[in-house]
Amino acid sequence: MSTSGRTQARGEARKEHILEVAFKIFAENGYRGASIADIAEGCGLSQPGLLHHFSTKADLLAGVLEHRDRLDAEKFHMDEPTPGIAALKRYVKLVEYNAHLPGLVKLFAIVTGEAAVNSAHPAHEWVVARYHRRIGDLAASLRLGVDDGSIRADVDTTATARRVFAMMDGLQLQWLLHPEQVDMPGLFRSFVDDLIAEITP
Repeated sequence: MSTSGRTQARGEARKEHILEVAFKIFAENGYRGASIADIAEGCGLSQPGLLHHFSTKADLLAGVLEHRDRLDAEKFHMDEPTPGIAALKRYVKLVEYNAHLPGLVKLFAIVTGEAAVNSAHPAHEWVVARYHRRIGDLAASLRLGVDDGSIRADVDTTATARRVFAMMDGLQLQWLLHPEQVDMPGLFRSFVDDLIAEITP
């Protein structure tokens, strides 16, 4: 590997480390409670050293959210069109996976809650775009199911997609409040099973 290649690889590894440390601190403290100073200290960097990679705290939050979303998309092939029922079952696997990552669920719950009620929040546009994309993608998958006959033709695919994410978000909040009482994966799996029975011919 050339010197420039090694330098680039070290830079990418450093950014990956920064994103992981920032993820943990944002998950514990939310956006407003996290500081560049704390994140830099956690990374073993000076604040200017951290800001060399991410110029503002808002840029760093965006990097963390996009990084975690990208990991999920790669693991569960979220960007690949999957017809109908298979798309719903893919979200069951995602919820099962998230049950092992309470910090991740907490981060998304905090950021989504903060950004939903404050249009000036640095993640507001990201949250809006993410919901629009996720609902649109699932609705498109459900329409493929309508086209191949595995889902009834009278099903409102967009409204059904919204129900899926409403249930997912609601269960995540209840699980964060009472993890010992709420079987998030089991309840979501039961919801999807009932939904499949409702929308199939």
